[in-house]
Amino acid sequence: MSDLWRLFVSLIIALTFVFLTPSAHSLPISIAHTQITASDFLGLGVDKMRRGNYQEAIENFNQAIELEKDFAVAYSDRCLAYLQLQDYHQAVTDCTQAINFAPDNFEAYLNRGLALYRQGDYPAAIVDHNRAVTLKPYDFRAYYNRALARAGEGKDSEAILDFNLALTQIPQRSSLLLADIYNDRGLAHLVLQDTQAAMLDFNLAIRLNANDYRAYFNRACACGRSGDDFGAVRDFSQVIRLNPSNAQAYVNRGVAHYRLGYHLAAIADLQKASEYYGQQGKKVAYEKTLDLLKNLRQQISSVTEIALF
Repeated sequence: MSDLWRLFVSLIIALTFVFLTPSAHSLPISIAHTQITASDFLGLGVDKMRRGNYQEAIENFNQAIELEKDFAVAYSDRCLAYLQLQDYHQAVTDCTQAINFAPDNFEAYLNRGLALYRQGDYPAAIVDHNRAVTLKPYDFRAYYNRALARAGEGKDSEAILDFNLALTQIPQRSSLLLADIYNDRGLAHLVLQDTQAAMLDFNLAIRLNANDYRAYFNRACACGRSGDDFGAVRDFSQVIRLNPSNAQAYVNRGVAHYRLGYHLAAIADLQKASEYYGQQGKKVAYEKTLDLLKNLRQQISSVTEIALF
């Protein structure tokens, strides 16, 4: 029951596309009698980003930077594209360049912190988010990202304080974003073994976003910790309804079914989990599930033998 879903600074929150105003001194070049500036290329890149064409956006940002070497905004926006492509090393490099050219670039600190977090460098990520908080103490993203980095570092009590600050700054109409924060704060409470507080947060997350299977998954784990196997089965079933190929949900539901004495249901769940792990190419998880299935069958057989004699 230790497999929990954390959002890892959901791109919905951390990568909200905040593109800064292009520099007024962009350099022009002449193409087919048309003056094309670095700002023009930047605008093309921003449009490609919004359409999800990240590699094409990078090409436009490259063109902007070729025309204007100190174009901080172009580096900052190119960082976003690299983050979307999961090229965290290049994202860090671009954000660092953006900060060198514009030391008060809030978005660059925010996004470099995210890239560092994704690389597992939590202390460095926290340093960047500290700077972001200083630059914009009213922006919830800096607190939220810092909370996730602190949780990654194992400082869940400090993370909860930052989640609380994020909740005071986020627009209350942003129900999906609020759900993410409650879900992640719930995980921090669960790590600290405050199951009651965790359950309250997962309940809030589900109330705000009834289609987020991760919140159901986490609440199911909290139910399992508190001995509520019926609740765990209920929530893992919701996970499977929303995300049918979630093999871990089948494993966990199978364990809960076994503890409730529903042995055939437990075996069926583990068989389904092994099928999905096999299809997904997750060899280690596949083999572990088969071992668990074998042990479960042996225990069920042993219990049956004892009952017969």
